[in-house]
Amino acid sequence: MKKRRLTISVAESCTGGLLASRIIDAPGASAYFIGGIVAYHNEVKAKLLAVPEEALKKIGAISEETATAMARGCRRLFGTDIGVSITGIAGPTGGSAAKPVGITYIAVESVTGRRCECFRWSGNRASNRESSVNAALELVLAFLDDDSRPSV
Repeated sequence: MKKRRLTISVAESCTGGLLASRIIDAPGASAYFIGGIVAYHNEVKAKLLAVPEEALKKIGAISEETATAMARGCRRLFGTDIGVSITGIAGPTGGSAAKPVGITYIAVESVTGRRCECFRWSGNRASNRESSVNAALELVLAFLDDDSRPSV
């Protein structure tokens, strides 16, 4: 991030700030990390991150649509080059047949593109949150790698 002079912001739900904490663990993070939002409640997702209320009602907070809207919303809110979001069900309760405990959507967005992936963790609450943060960081690195390739 430093080398490319890019900035990043995060919007987290089930990880509750763990991604932001992990990012700022790196010395010099203030050069690229601008800020984050813990949007645990749908009202916060809608009001602060501009996630469409209709999508939250119809599809739900745990969806590709919500994750991508959260990433876009935090990028715009903080004026960063990259926005990252995590929304899921860490457990041990809150799951359903359609959306079981452990399901997590992670999205990364920049002005040049967007990527969203769905993960299904099978651990306890702490390990599901940790797995989500690790996957988000890996997704950001992969996104940066893809973004640096010249278009053909």
